Amino acid sequence: MLTLKNISTRYGAIKALTDVSLEVEKGAVATLIGANGAGKSTTLRSIMGLCQPYEGEVLFEGKKINGIPTHRIAAMGIALVPEGRAVFANLTVLENLELGGYLQRDHGKLKRDIEHVYEVFPRLKERLAQMAGTLSGGEQQMLAIGRALMAHPRLLLLDEPSLGLAPLMVHAIFEAIDRINKEGTTVLLVEQNANLALKRSQKAYVLETGRIIMQGSSAELANDPRVKEAYLGD
Repeated sequence: MLTLKNISTRYGAIKALTDVSLEVEKGAVATLIGANGAGKSTTLRSIMGLCQPYEGEVLFEGKKINGIPTHRIAAMGIALVPEGRAVFANLTVLENLELGGYLQRDHGKLKRDIEHVYEVFPRLKERLAQMAGTLSGGEQQMLAIGRALMAHPRLLLLDEPSLGLAPLMVHAIFEAIDRINKEGTTVLLVEQNANLALKRSQKAYVLETGRIIMQGSSAELANDPRVKEAYLGD
């Protein structure tokens, strides 16, 4: 479904990614792990066109999407849940979801999409009239994912969904991610909690200083001594 072929991305004179290649198969959960500053978020931003690779190709369902504006990439079926959640703090939960469904012109379908989000995250229904900025961190993460689902993505990019959350809320978020994947959405997960990410995915890539240094099945990498020492605390 998604293929990155030797992409390199800069921030000004600073090279953030170098010759990064990866694949995400349709229906799968793939994960990208690595330390802070390794280039994980930049990889997702490069896919979404928020920063443009100066070398290489990003292919979605066989079509090159380098250079395509971000809003058109979103319309093609890719949604990004950014690190830090980035909900619209001064809008209600419902208004945030409605903005996520801005491409949907059928009011009946929009309403059904919102109900589906409430099925995935029942807590949001309890807070539909609450300002997003007053939600807890975990509730904001639920809202950010729910808002992305409103666009009916075929590929969901998740950037550090567990960051700063209590263990019970992390469990709830990842249970929802499992459900979303089982309902047919492909997932590319960026996650500092490598142990959790490897348990919840089928394929994994390790990114270090802007380069892919290891790749394979998540089970293989979880049992690799180098990964255990560097990322799993063993």
